[in-house]
Amino acid sequence: QVQLVESGGGSVQTGGSLRLSCVFSDNIRSSACMGWFRQAPGKEREGIAAIDTGDGSTYYAYSVKGRFTISQDYAKNTVFLQMMDLKPEDSAMYYCAAAEWLTLLAHEYNTWGQGTQVTVSS
Repeated sequence: QVQLVESGGGSVQTGGSLRLSCVFSDNIRSSACMGWFRQAPGKEREGIAAIDTGDGSTYYAYSVKGRFTISQDYAKNTVFLQMMDLKPEDSAMYYCAAAEWLTLLAHEYNTWGQGTQVTVSS
């Protein structure tokens, strides 16, 4: 049973943009929060953006605030991450996940996708 599927990753140059999508199954719709995380080789998984699926409140990590935007099309079971002004340090595997409250703490998320790779070259 596939629950979360990310797409939209790829390779871009510094300063470029990408838009990630995460389609989730109907059984995920009751989750109060959807979040985006990333993990680079040898580094811990980092929470970067989250959205309250009820009121649309958002929460960003300092490292991406002002450059990344999380949004949702709840009718289509989709959450997006628009990434602007990408930097080499943004290179990582990006994951979406579901949680019961608005947070960027990875251990609070109970359902994860398989990830989509983002590579930013200088």
